Amino acid sequence: MYVPIHRPATIRHRTSLFEDAVQIVEAEYASELALDEVARRVASSRRQLQRSYAEIGGTTFRDHLTSVRMQRAAEMLAARNMTVREVARRVGYRQPAQFAKAFRRQFGRAPSDFRSDPPLRSETPARAAA
Repeated sequence: MYVPIHRPATIRHRTSLFEDAVQIVEAEYASELALDEVARRVASSRRQLQRSYAEIGGTTFRDHLTSVRMQRAAEMLAARNMTVREVARRVGYRQPAQFAKAFRRQFGRAPSDFRSDPPLRSETPARAAA
């Protein structure tokens, strides 16, 4: 299998792009973030940011955004002071059904089940579903 070898400057640049994009996603996960918009904000092309996600992060922009949203949702649901609909809205989903589907895919159970029986504090939501 051929694995491309990049110059150190290329690796540094892609690492910087990835880290800048991660900061934006972490701060603004509840808004309608799009790859093109984030690429523009980090002064990159769409394709360069995709490469940064693949090579540095080992993921895609969409998967990273979903993962951050689901982690925040799990934290909110564990607090038990919001409805599933409200949590869905706060993490960037307009449709609660789409949120529930994504949550189920991430954690292996429905958000309402998670809310009524969250993992122990010492467990992370991802490990609790395993």
